[in-house]
Amino acid sequence: MAKNLIIYYSRKGENSVNGSVETLAKGNTETCAEFIQKAVGGDLFQIETVKEYAADYYACMDEAKAEMQQKARPELKKYLDSIDAYDNVFICGPCWWGPFPMAIYSQIERLDFHGKKVMTLVTHESSGLGRCERDVKRICEGATFGKGLAVHGADAPRSEKAVSEWAKSQV
Repeated sequence: MAKNLIIYYSRKGENSVNGSVETLAKGNTETCAEFIQKAVGGDLFQIETVKEYAADYYACMDEAKAEMQQKARPELKKYLDSIDAYDNVFICGPCWWGPFPMAIYSQIERLDFHGKKVMTLVTHESSGLGRCERDVKRICEGATFGKGLAVHGADAPRSEKAVSEWAKSQV
């Protein structure tokens, strides 16, 4: 039986929800990552930055945009050193102005994806997959790729059926 890994970055607290800022107890991507795990099994790995983003949504977006413009690779609290034990890797995160948050790249650029199947899940408010899937395909050399899924962030709590069906169709 194939072994699955779900790598994700998620923001709880203040988030954009249908054009307004709301406080979420759990981030949209974390919700979707848990739906994947429930559907196909696997291990969750949460990406967490050493320097946390601002709690204020707009300040966080300013910080994240500056990181993107500088092509920064923020330091993480912990890193995966190897994904050798896994067959399938789901890479999940929000789409911020086209790419994933730079912290996701801090992690995935360190890994060897040869022989792995990689799927991208993106939560967003208006950008769909943005360039997240394209970036993952560029970085994860030697992998094969499943079809990406974009989940409207405001709909994430109600997306279990869609996420589960997608995850099952990929492995």
